[in-house]
Amino acid sequence: MDCSLAFAAVDIAGRPYAKIDLKIDDKMVEDMPVEDIYHFLETLAISMRANIHIRVEYGMNNHHKVEAAFKALALSMRQAVSIDPRRQGVPSSKGVI
Repeated sequence: MDCSLAFAAVDIAGRPYAKIDLKIDDKMVEDMPVEDIYHFLETLAISMRANIHIRVEYGMNNHHKVEAAFKALALSMRQAVSIDPRRQGVPSSKGVI
């Protein structure tokens, strides 16, 4: 992911939605169709019943853009499922998840 920067946010709240911007203009990244990458991420959001937002800010190499996006997603997912010892109760403004 040398030359790329990506941001991701995940909210596992039961309302599936995906907003993905990988900034890839080509139809393929190496031997994979770009539409398959978008489809995977959208299906992941639906299956997890989560909001997933991924944005590649910049990059020169499409492989590195995708790599940065998935690394950002992994870190965001880890944070979304981790228990925060500083919080008491349910981490929701509505009181339930």
